Amino acid sequence: MNTAAPLRDLSRLCVHTITTKPWSIETCATKFAAAGVTGITVWRDTLEGRDIQKTGQLIRDQGLSIVSLCRGGFFPALTPVDRRKALDDNRKAIAEAHALGAPMIVLVCGAVPGQSLVASRKQIVDGIASLLDDCKAAGVKLAIEPLHPMYADARSAVNTLGQANDMVEELKSSYVGVAADVYHLWWDPALEQEIARCGRLNALFAYHVCDWRTPTTDLLLDRGLMGEGCINLRQIRSWIEATGFKGFNEVEVFSNRLWATDQDAYLKKIVQAYRDHV
Repeated sequence: MNTAAPLRDLSRLCVHTITTKPWSIETCATKFAAAGVTGITVWRDTLEGRDIQKTGQLIRDQGLSIVSLCRGGFFPALTPVDRRKALDDNRKAIAEAHALGAPMIVLVCGAVPGQSLVASRKQIVDGIASLLDDCKAAGVKLAIEPLHPMYADARSAVNTLGQANDMVEELKSSYVGVAADVYHLWWDPALEQEIARCGRLNALFAYHVCDWRTPTTDLLLDRGLMGEGCINLRQIRSWIEATGFKGFNEVEVFSNRLWATDQDAYLKKIVQAYRDHV
């Protein structure tokens, strides 16, 4: 069984602002940089009430690379009016990413309870297609993130990497790719093959890491820090790197348990877990 070699340095470590949710964007930038983190993915809520362009410069002044903006998406809706509202919000996100200096937006694509997944997937493809001119004008890419099937009712009708790759092939745009998150994909028996396919499509835009705790106490807010769960992180990273992927390993952890702890101590644990387990 092939696995990736241990990580020797932090040159590809990115942390999402949601991972240390109690901190402001300014605190995240300062603390991440001081800890040796080299990349940051910014969640849109942290930008509220701020000059986005100045915030982007503040982050870069700390020596951090802005990896992406989270999140856009949520395209499916029962009415044309609501679908247009979703497109308006995504266009706002594209403008925010451009102002921030983020090269891409991660898409949580959405779903509608009671609407067929087939219909929702068509609305997702149509929605992304409608944004491509805006993406080209802003120089901002879109990364489709497949979500675990437990979220297929209301959060995303895109539940496997294969489905995301199908959409990339259908859309045929260099501005559309995939964000692969181990939390959502680790269980998939076709994962190695679909990661390889993603590489052939030049569509692997982002790679997110955390762990799956057993037993889990909350399907959304009880992710594990790397090493706390059952995901074979180094094996999956070996598949990711076999595609030629040179991007960041992005730590994205939603955890009420970890958010309630001292965040300075938690950040030290993140860095150590990255070295020990990613």
